[in-house]
Amino acid sequence: MALWKDLFKGSTVTGVAVGLGALILAPTVLPAVGRVIRPAVKAAIKGGMVFYRETLAEVGEVASDLVAEARSELEHENTRSALAGHCKTDGH
Repeated sequence: MALWKDLFKGSTVTGVAVGLGALILAPTVLPAVGRVIRPAVKAAIKGGMVFYRETLAEVGEVASDLVAEARSELEHENTRSALAGHCKTDGH
């Protein structure tokens, strides 16, 4: 960072020279940087997609288990209520 401050602290000519150098090198440097960065970005996106898919599968499995447990408890409570009602009508 200090290098950039030192370059621009000098004179306007230095700043213009750095700007022109960047403009001249940009067409050759940017494609090379793009070729390096593009696969890394694609890999990060694919990793995010796999993580998202696995997370959704896990959440779906947990939700399914919870629904099954709740359904089982409701059936158990309904069975118990039915038996209690049956005993009251029989006089037991």
